Amino acid sequence: MTTDATGTGVTEQAVAGLATTSDPRLRELLTGLVRHLHDFARETRLTQEEWERAIAFLTATGQACTDTRQEFILLSDVLGLSMLLETLNGHHAPGATESTVLGPFHMTESPARALGDDIDLVGGGEPCVVSGRVLSEDGTPLPGATVDVWQADGKGYYDVQQPGIQPAGNGRGLFTADTEGRFWFRTCVPAPYPIPTDGPVGDLLRATGRHPYRPAHIHFIAAAEGHTPVTTHIFVAGGDYLDSDAVFAVRRSLVQDFATTDDALLARGFGVRNPFRQARFDLVLERAS
Repeated sequence: MTTDATGTGVTEQAVAGLATTSDPRLRELLTGLVRHLHDFARETRLTQEEWERAIAFLTATGQACTDTRQEFILLSDVLGLSMLLETLNGHHAPGATESTVLGPFHMTESPARALGDDIDLVGGGEPCVVSGRVLSEDGTPLPGATVDVWQADGKGYYDVQQPGIQPAGNGRGLFTADTEGRFWFRTCVPAPYPIPTDGPVGDLLRATGRHPYRPAHIHFIAAAEGHTPVTTHIFVAGGDYLDSDAVFAVRRSLVQDFATTDDALLARGFGVRNPFRQARFDLVLERAS
């Protein structure tokens, strides 16, 4: 009897065991997963001890998840898989807003807010007015489009990271565009921040000598009837970490100026301190096929 030193026989047996899977797409995914995992183990000469450590790491990752923290999304982010999936599955109509990662902090529902409301409920950050339009790919305004917004505060923390310090819903808002597709709201300029490093993902970053920081940004999900929703960010131009985002999510088209405006009359009209920062941009949606 010939010994199969490379384990290819085991691989073929495992793949054959999937032949009765009734869902063809599930069968395709699992077959590819088994083959790639087995090839990885052969190529790296994976040891039993290393595999046990990997299982312990994944177990700890699951145990770190809560209602307001998703460590597996964070793991997917820092491995670049989240951004790869956005690239592979994103919509590419000319002029449409590029998508980027959802991130691990869209864990609570954004409160409905009126246009012009302030989502910075704690104050203290640099005041900012964000405005724009939601448009179809041909430039047609999309009245009634929804714009879901969430961001870190001026010190780099999300509300779910500081219960008891930040009120629930701070830095979040669900807005409805007006009859011309316009949206606007008040906030503070977000700060760069480290992704959570007190769990298994933090251990992984330290083991690989990587920093945990993300450049300053505001998250958006824009949606309108007859169009494909887009999940995206805008990044603060000129900030730190734009070239070394810990989750590889920066797209150049999403880097926006947060220009300083020194106009007391305009500030009074917006209801913010003067001087203040302004970011103006449009969210362009692709028509649903």
